[in-house]
Amino acid sequence: MPEFSILSEKIKEGFVRAMAPLCKFLSGLGLSPNALTLAGLSLSMVTGLIYAGGSFFWAGVVLILAGICDVLDGQMARLTDKISAFGAFLDSAIDRFSELFIFLGLAWHFSGLSAENPESALGSVVVLIIILALAGSFLVSYTRARAEGLGVDCKVGWMQRPERLALLILGSLLAGLPVVGQYIMIGTVFIIAVLSNYTAVQRIIYVKNQLSGKSQEE
Repeated sequence: MPEFSILSEKIKEGFVRAMAPLCKFLSGLGLSPNALTLAGLSLSMVTGLIYAGGSFFWAGVVLILAGICDVLDGQMARLTDKISAFGAFLDSAIDRFSELFIFLGLAWHFSGLSAENPESALGSVVVLIIILALAGSFLVSYTRARAEGLGVDCKVGWMQRPERLALLILGSLLAGLPVVGQYIMIGTVFIIAVLSNYTAVQRIIYVKNQLSGKSQEE
């Protein structure tokens, strides 16, 4: 299975290079990589609260800032030579909490649709989709961590964390449009739900093939 993702490595590397001046500036202020990691978590919590209030566009704006922190913490760790096993572990754990708060905010908002209109099942259906998106997001991370524990480098898949953030930001900004905005947001979460779970399956198949190849070599 080819190592394919929706966002090409060139796009990701280009974004990292664009953030380099900001990274150097923040490093000069004495900020640590872990401080940026926690700042990203705080911004994700704020994003969740804004989603809960139904202001999708502004949630997208704050999510951009959270995403920048997510990129800068690792970049700053390399710049300041503060890369550590615990730092990588903390970053991964905080990423999961960040996504949890974001999807909880969305679930809170859409669960209110059923309360406002008991005859409509839309709110309940959307909450189910959000749960599937959250589960898929966690499974993408889990399969990679489990694979690496087995000695397999597993970064394949369509909907990795950068893709999820980019899609969520784009959907949130477009959700500011009148009339259709709410449905754009629902569609965005649906795509994340489908493709994140598909990515988890991609990784399971990839790891199986890699481990089968190792067994044959032995």
